This record gives sequence, C-alpha cells and structure tokens, in this order.
Amino acid sequence: MRSFLSMLGIIIGVAAVIIMMAIGHGSKESIRAELSTMGTNLLTIRPGADMRGGVRQDPSAMQTLKIADYERIMREKKYVTNVSPEVTSSGQAIFGNNNTTTTIYGEAPEYLDIRLWTIEEGECFNEEDINKAAKKVVIGATVVKELFGDGIDPIGKTIRFKNIPLQVIGVLKSKGYNSWGMDQDNVMIAPYTTVMKRIAAQTWFSSIVCSAVTEEMSDAAIEELTQILRDNHKLKGDAADDFNIRSQAEMMETMSSTMDTVTLILVVAAAFSLLVAGIGIMNIMLVSVTERTKEIGLRMAVGATGPVISLQFLIESVLISVTGGLLGILVGCTASEFAVPAFGIPSSVPAWSIYVSFLVCVFLGVFFGYIPAQKAANMDPIEAIRHE
Repeated sequence: MRSFLSMLGIIIGVAAVIIMMAIGHGSKESIRAELSTMGTNLLTIRPGADMRGGVRQDPSAMQTLKIADYERIMREKKYVTNVSPEVTSSGQAIFGNNNTTTTIYGEAPEYLDIRLWTIEEGECFNEEDINKAAKKVVIGATVVKELFGDGIDPIGKTIRFKNIPLQVIGVLKSKGYNSWGMDQDNVMIAPYTTVMKRIAAQTWFSSIVCSAVTEEMSDAAIEELTQILRDNHKLKGDAADDFNIRSQAEMMETMSSTMDTVTLILVVAAAFSLLVAGIGIMNIMLVSVTERTKEIGLRMAVGATGPVISLQFLIESVLISVTGGLLGILVGCTASEFAVPAFGIPSSVPAWSIYVSFLVCVFLGVFFGYIPAQKAANMDPIEAIRHE
C-alpha cells in the first residue's frame, strides 16, 4: 500500500503532463488545420499605413492598390499562380421579407481556388461577368438559410444588397465556424468590378490575394510581389513600402509559436506534481532504509558490499518510479483519447511525450533513490545489527 501511494504521485504527475501536452499539441494541429482551409500558400497584399501631418493613417483608408498593380502582377508573376483583387462592403442583404447582415466580397473567379472554396450548387461568375460588372453573386450557406429558409432553391433568385439587385448564380459549400468563432458561411462573393462600381463606388482595392506556386515558395513569391509593387508605385532606394504582404505560413508560424508557449506553461505547471512525487519516493525509501537497518547489517556481515546494498535500494526506487510512470502514461493517453475530447477540447498525444515521460520517471527513480541508497550503503554493519 505504501509503495502504491508513492506510485500514485508519479501516476498523477505523468498523466497530467501527457494530458497537457496532448491539449497543446491538439490545439496547435486544430489551428493549423483551420488556417489550411484558407490555403496554406495564401498571400495577402494590403495597403500600408501612411504618415500625414505626423499622424499615422488607418491602412484601410489608404488607396495605394490600383487596377494597374493587379494587371502588372498578372503579366509578370512567376512564383504566383492565382491572383484576385479584393473589394469588401458590409450591409444588409434582402430577399422578400427576410434580411441578414453580411459582407460582400468583390473578387476574380480565381478567388475560389485561392481560398479553397467549392461551389455546391450552381456556378461561379466568369471573366465576361467581370468585364460587364454583372449583377451576379455567389452566396454562403448562412446567407441561404437566413434569406430563403428551407425548401426554396436560391439559384436564379434576385436579392438586394444596398438597393443593388444581384442574381444568385451559385451556393458555396459550407465551411462552418472557424477557431475564432467567425461564421465562414456568412459571405457573398461577386465580381470585383460589380462591387467597385455599383456598391462601394471606389477605384482602389481593399487588398489583393494571391496563391504562391507552393507553400515552400511563399518567400520567393513575396520578394517577387514586393519588387513588382515597388516598381509600379515608383518607390526608390530606401523609401518605405506603401503596402504589406503577409503569408499564411507566417500566420501559422506565429500561432504555433504562441501555442508552444502556452503548452510549455501548462507542462511546467503539471511537472511540479512529478517533483513532489519524486520527493515522496525519496521519503518512502528513507523510511524503508531505517526500518530495514538490521537486515542491511546482517547482509553486510555475510559479505554484501556497499555497492550491492546501494543497488538493492536503487532498483527498488526505480521500479516504483517506472511502474508509476507506465501506469501514468496509460491513464494520460486514455484520458487524452476519450475524456478530453468529450469536453470539446482538441487533443492529440505526440509520441515523443510518451518517451520523455518514461525517461523522466527513470531519472526521478535514480535521482531521488540515490540518497537513501547511499545511506544504506554507508552503514556500519555492527551498528546496523545492534539497531532496535
């Protein structure tokens, strides 16, 4: 019973460490999977903030991205496959007596490939619709639900957005909510010329989205786009860029770094229970040495050497620690696989966490068993036999 209670501290400690690692690793994988649905090779060009009269302006108010930038990127791109200028506007979409607040995105047809959208019903607009600024729109599942409800086919119906009639020609496949709680299906996508001329009444782009040839070529694509835009904006020498380019890989790296820090904090907190468990093992072994003093003296009297006595107690300490560690790994993996997901928390046990936990248990057994083992080995056999 005493040995089991010593193991219990190790079991709880190891299980806690594995569960914390599983939650951290699972959350990181969940975020990466969420970001990958937007395209792992996604590049976003946005206007840069500008200083006017000593005051830094809001980047959204800048008008530095023009149609000429988009056309030149299309002509000179090497490390970029698809390109779509982007204009956005938020407001009320109306059909009959129903309405909903949503955002309309003015895009090129390539936008669906860049952001990995799939048309579930109908079709997407084409280049001819772009040239004519056609009043056509593709809508998300949430917009369909709010405006049309069940049993009504939205294809061919006309909805109004800021009093502009738009014909529904397609419905996007549902993506659901992302990790930040945003509804990805509450969206409308129309030709960028339509949004620019008929809805937003502007001549510049809110942003330009691109996809690099591969995720590994994102840096080369950023350098290429930077050079094209600097040249097009006539920026000389060390003049600051009036635009910003961000990659999805960069965002993934930032989020992964944040999750690694959070996981480390959780693991360190759980590891303190292992430290306490190790001290408990040392305490039990010291008591054991004291209780078995006469036995130790008798063994020494018949020829047992100090190293042999030391090894006896060291093996006992390691067995308690390792057995507790194995049980802790079993409990931790089981809880991570079944109990944690039941609460809606992403969980994934990395294989290396099991190996690390086992090695830590061996180390604890040796480290905290060494002092009791040395105490036993250094006893005087005559004094030990006389001990009462």
